[in-house]
Amino acid sequence: MPKEFTLKDIGEEAQLIRRRIYFASFFMLFLLLLIVLRVFYLQVIMHDHFTTLSQQNRVKILPIPPIRGLIFSQDGILLAENRPSFSLELVPEQIDRLGDVVNRLGKMILIEETDISRFQGLLKKKRRFESIPLRFNLSEDEVAQFAVNRHLFPGVDIRARLNRYYPLGAGVVHAVGYVGRIDENDLKSLDTTDYSGSTHTGKSGVEKAYEEILHGKVGYQQVEVNAQGRIIRVLDKTAPKPGQNLHLTLNISLQRVAVDALKGKRGAIVAINPENGDVLAMVSSPGYDPNPFVNGIDEKSYNQLLLSNENPLINRVMQGKYPPGSTIKPFLGLIALNSGMRHLADETWCPGWYSLQGSEHRYRDWKKYGHGYTGLKKAITQSCDVYFYNLAHDLGINRIQAGLSDFGFGKETGIDIGGETGAVLPSRDWKQKTFGQPWYPGETLIMGIGQGYMLVTPLQLAKATAALASHGMMMKPRLIAEIRDAITDEVISVPGLEKQQIVIRNPAFWGEIISAMEDVVHGPGGTARQTGLDAKYRFAGKTGTAQVIGIAQDEEYKKEEIPDEFQDHALFIAFAPVGAPKIAVAIIVENGGGGSRTAAPIARRLFDHYLLEQNNINS
Repeated sequence: MPKEFTLKDIGEEAQLIRRRIYFASFFMLFLLLLIVLRVFYLQVIMHDHFTTLSQQNRVKILPIPPIRGLIFSQDGILLAENRPSFSLELVPEQIDRLGDVVNRLGKMILIEETDISRFQGLLKKKRRFESIPLRFNLSEDEVAQFAVNRHLFPGVDIRARLNRYYPLGAGVVHAVGYVGRIDENDLKSLDTTDYSGSTHTGKSGVEKAYEEILHGKVGYQQVEVNAQGRIIRVLDKTAPKPGQNLHLTLNISLQRVAVDALKGKRGAIVAINPENGDVLAMVSSPGYDPNPFVNGIDEKSYNQLLLSNENPLINRVMQGKYPPGSTIKPFLGLIALNSGMRHLADETWCPGWYSLQGSEHRYRDWKKYGHGYTGLKKAITQSCDVYFYNLAHDLGINRIQAGLSDFGFGKETGIDIGGETGAVLPSRDWKQKTFGQPWYPGETLIMGIGQGYMLVTPLQLAKATAALASHGMMMKPRLIAEIRDAITDEVISVPGLEKQQIVIRNPAFWGEIISAMEDVVHGPGGTARQTGLDAKYRFAGKTGTAQVIGIAQDEEYKKEEIPDEFQDHALFIAFAPVGAPKIAVAIIVENGGGGSRTAAPIARRLFDHYLLEQNNINS
């Protein structure tokens, strides 16, 4: 009997279908469970988080930048202000052919490649409905010309903004400084919350040193926005707190005289009030206009400043390093008296040269045939180099270094705007660490006339001169006189005076050195006697000449054969009036030749203006 063959097993087929239904059902239940769990997670567990995000999509907090504080001089002249300026701005979403519009605008208003490059950079960072500046600081004529044609440029408008402006430009730039756009380096030190609405920060000078006071406090406004982030309405507003105003110690009338005196020259002038350390004038020449730096100076202009042989970007007052020349002699004279190494009656024979024992090398005096027998007072008055060669040899480098250090040489003065250098006050240890070499006796000799390794800044020299004028009272220089409320103009703070007394064993020594310096400008043999002629007040000073290049042993210095850039630096320190000093100055004219011929007349000009024309002192 043949085997039975089953063509279709209905039972097996039904069981297979049931398994598939069960699997599909379980899989759908599993997916449903996942959905339920996800909904539970989003609706219950993450409820607060997503509620906050949703609210932030509707309501935003936007910063309102504060108005920067103003800067005034001692005599009430505005040095840094917030001037309304006009900028040409575009809203990309309202413009169909952006490139064509920019080209058409360029035919009406001057638009440079740097403007277009900056605009394209901002275009990538901002939303299309936000206004993006294309040109800053439009002139009134440009504003008027665009206003007539505004209907031809939908999406383009003129916006008025406050822009930092420096009315005196280069005249005070090295003291006041300038602001510039915030960059990546600034963000490392600034409070991003407080600067969330600000675009500029101080880059140098007072603007940088007092940034926190000038900036103010940011304000906020709560706004309702749509899904695209566009503001619909303002819900709440907290006004920003404006920055406080600064009143400087600078006397702008005196500053202008100093700027004019250095016009066309490279150099520095700093004037200090010995009574309180107020910086009355601070000029580094040549200067530069800070206004182009506010919104970003173009590369070509910046390179011209950076690569210029005149080095206008350097603040010579605080960063320039110069040999002090003979201006160091009064300080060495005081050190000698105080240490007992010299007495007023002691004399040194000056034949016009000096040699160390056992050496044939001659250290020459500026006066070829010498000064004859010379005491300390005559040595300062006539600037006898041989006397100070011999004095430096007897004092030794250790005593010289310690004494000059008391006057602040080799150290930062501590001026309240910072940015200065300590220059160089050499010693045995300094040379060993710097060059790995021992100190030689000849180096001590030339340090006695302010040459060699020693370098000073004009600000250090002025501070030391002011200390000499006030019989050893060392005042820390300052540029800030008062901080005032921007709204009420009430005085909020006055910086305290920081001072230190230089103690010597006999206070009469101060008078002896000052008397010698007085003879420099009023005595018959003084190196700057022409400067003191017919003065209505008595003042004290010291000339200085610092060599830029060395002269061989047997060569003569022929000024007419030496290029201008290798001419000697001219220096002069002085204070007036002698009885009650109100002003002390340090003046350096690079490659200016002799201090008596170039630098000293500038001091007389400053004194006449400050004491006679302004303060009417006749003593």
